[in-house]
Amino acid sequence: MFKTEFALRGKWTMDLTGPDGKLKQSVTGSNVICTNGKEFLASFLQSAAAAASTFTVKYIAIGTDSTAEAAAQTALGVESARQTGTASYVSNQIYRVTATFAAGTGTGAIVEYGLFSSSSAGTMLARDTEAVINKGAGDTLTVKAEITIS
Repeated sequence: MFKTEFALRGKWTMDLTGPDGKLKQSVTGSNVICTNGKEFLASFLQSAAAAASTFTVKYIAIGTDSTAEAAAQTALGVESARQTGTASYVSNQIYRVTATFAAGTGTGAIVEYGLFSSSSAGTMLARDTEAVINKGAGDTLTVKAEITIS
């Protein structure tokens, strides 16, 4: 008998553009997959097999708390804004969600990012903290979360 391991990895990309549309800052990083997010995936697989339910992990939140990622976390430390993202399958078992935080939304010193199952509260699948992005009122922030299943 052989053992097959299943792992999730996350990659985040954040691009800040100014009111003129020019790229001001770009940050990339990786995250921890949260324990309750793993449980959510296991539950989803079971419910999908039983009822063909819809996968809803497509909401990205941004925040200002620099507390390091930990698997037991269930929410961002200080959430500033949350947007419905566009979900896609990239290739090689990569699930991507891209969300845009327009001018006037989620301004401040952004350092944390979360991928959630709902437009409010919900299950946090993944959380990431990175170097600060100072999002001004006229700036647009595009966040991409990629989860690789391997």
